[in-house]
Order: sequence, then C-alpha cells, then structure tokens
Amino acid sequence: MAKALRVFAWAMGLACTAIGLFHVIGGNAAIPGEADAGPTMDSLGRFFGAIFAGYGLAWLWAARQDPVPAQVVRWLAAVFLLGGVGRLLSLAVHGWPHGFQVALAVIELVFPLVWFWLADAEERAARERRPSGAPAARPSLPDLA
Repeated sequence: MAKALRVFAWAMGLACTAIGLFHVIGGNAAIPGEADAGPTMDSLGRFFGAIFAGYGLAWLWAARQDPVPAQVVRWLAAVFLLGGVGRLLSLAVHGWPHGFQVALAVIELVFPLVWFWLADAEERAARERRPSGAPAARPSLPDLA
C-alpha cells in the first residue's frame, strides 16, 4: 500500500499541475462548453487554474518526502473532497452541468476516500522498519530564500 500511495500522489500531482497550467494557458477554451463565457469567467478560470497547478505542486512535494506525510495527504484529500462538495452544491442550486463536470465530481468525491485509506501507509511502513525508540523524520518545507 505504501507504493500505491506514492504512485497515486505522483500521478495526482502531475495531473493537477498539468490541468491547472492548461487552464492558465487556455482560459475559457479549457472548459468544455464554455469557450464563449466572457472575460470575467476567463479571468476567474485562469486564476483558479494557477491555484490548481499549485495544488498539484503540493502533491508532488508530498510524494517526494520519505515517508509521504499522512497529515499532508489527508489535508490535500480534504481540499479535493471540498471541491466535489462544491460541485454538489452547484448541482442542487443550478442543475446538471456538462457531463464532463459530472464525471469530475464523481472523481472528486471518490478519490479522497482512497487517499484517506492510504494516507498513513508509508509512515506505518517506516515505523515498522525503524528501530524501536528512534524518532521519526519530519518532512520539511522547501527553503524559498
């Protein structure tokens, strides 16, 4: 399960970063059925694309840690789940969106359950490998200075 967590975190990080950059570059054209949504939605979409790319980079950071930090995985999964809940709220208020958005909502509601289940897989494996009494390594944030 530890390998699955790491592979899944890498895949999520790469996918979210690529999708986010696609939205930054493509604007409205990156949203199925919304190519003519206007400048306000284009601006909003590009902004949220940048945020989503940053979210993907956070996944990539987590995937590079040894072990992959369970608390970070849980937070990132919770953010993704919140996005799915937002889509459900939109559905309740405005009705059914484009079918592609429905598929994304399913992914955003199901994947976090898998991450919550896998979150501590590497930390648990590291504890089993570590001599008893040895302290656990804590992931550090990158030095931006």
